Amino acid sequence: MTTPTTADPEERGVRLVAVLLILTVVSGLIDAVSYLGLGRVFTANMTGNVVVLGFAAAGAPGFSVPHTATSLACFLLGAVVGGRVAARFGGGSRRRWARLTLAAEAVLVGVSAAVAFAWPDATGTVYALIALTAFAMGLRNATVRKLGVPDLTTTVLTMTLTGLASESRLGDATGHRSPRRTASVIAMLGGACLGAWLVLHHGLGIPLLLAALASGALAVVASGRE
Repeated sequence: MTTPTTADPEERGVRLVAVLLILTVVSGLIDAVSYLGLGRVFTANMTGNVVVLGFAAAGAPGFSVPHTATSLACFLLGAVVGGRVAARFGGGSRRRWARLTLAAEAVLVGVSAAVAFAWPDATGTVYALIALTAFAMGLRNATVRKLGVPDLTTTVLTMTLTGLASESRLGDATGHRSPRRTASVIAMLGGACLGAWLVLHHGLGIPLLLAALASGALAVVASGRE
């Protein structure tokens, strides 16, 4: 008589690859909000943000050193917290760890959506939205880095695009992860396009609310498997 096997809890839910692709869409939404609605600053893409800080420091019109510095500082603070969370939970269940971080991101972005709806024209709203979303993205990026799923950083596409081109048939023809990389680029583009349309036609609250709901849903269904 055989004993029935118990399903591994880590295998239950949506694979991390799918989760990270949806989070890439969320990054596009958030950077559309921050760049178009918060004074030409990024809160998810720190490569762009460092460049923007340089523009602002040089006095280029339309850029703000305080806004950009706030984003960078809060992102780094979020990454520090993400590193501490990784040290605490990284040796255990990936499923629990990923869900905890996603839940925190959902709460932070949800609070930013509430602020955008409640005080759209208040003086401190821009700084509050920059701080909350940048902190959330730093926390998430630290987690994604430690999870180590190849080719899915959720916020930066430079190396993804480099891999697509250099390992294509016109390059060295070794691009075995091209479908994943292509999906990542499409996800970011789709999120940015949707986010831009929502910001231009409906303001900042709705895209932030959408991002929070997506992160919250993923916190419930994410598994620990790739």
